[in-house]
Order: sequence, then structure tokens, then C-alpha cells
Amino acid sequence: MPDFIYKGKVYYNPVQLVMEQLGGVWKMPILWRLQFNTLRYSELRRDIPHISDKMLTSQLRELEEDGYIDRKVYAVVPPKTEYSLTEKGKGSIELITRIREYGLGLMKEVEG
Repeated sequence: MPDFIYKGKVYYNPVQLVMEQLGGVWKMPILWRLQFNTLRYSELRRDIPHISDKMLTSQLRELEEDGYIDRKVYAVVPPKTEYSLTEKGKGSIELITRIREYGLGLMKEVEG
């Protein structure tokens, strides 16, 4: 497979690209929570234990930049911002579901 260049970075395989965009601790949990509802920042913050404001903000920006989520800002006081999945984001849910199921299986395996 030939090398793939995206945003100035060389990727040697498609899994590397996916893991760059969706990997880490927080991106998949954010997408997972947006699969059924449009949520405000405060709702995401409340629903995702242990994530800091700084990390949530940076992960939301990266997901928006990569086309997985839409951000809609309402010109009201106080400011209201809502996040929802794009078609690309909706397409990631099947993958996240499989990874989640695999992870739950591994957790049971090491518990037992």
C-alpha cells in the first residue's frame, strides 16, 4: 500500500490514520455520547467522568476539524454551544461499538 499524506503527515496504513483521528482516551467516548442526541458542552462535561475542561475543549476542536462533529453557536447570553455528529461521525459509531464490545470482553477476561 502506498504512503498516504494528510495534513502534512505521512501515514503508512489506514489503521494509523483512523487511530490518529479517533484514538486516545476521550474522542470515542465523546462521539459515543453524541450518537443519539445533540449535546451542549456542559452536558458532555457532566457525562464524561475525569475529563478536564481543557481536554474536552481540545478534543471537541479536533473532532470538528476532522469532520466528525458539528458545532453550532447560538448568539444568546450566556453563550450556548451545541455539538452533534456529522455523517462522518455517524459512520464511526459502528467501529466504536465493535471496539467497545471487544474492550468489555477483554475486561471480563482479565477479571476472571
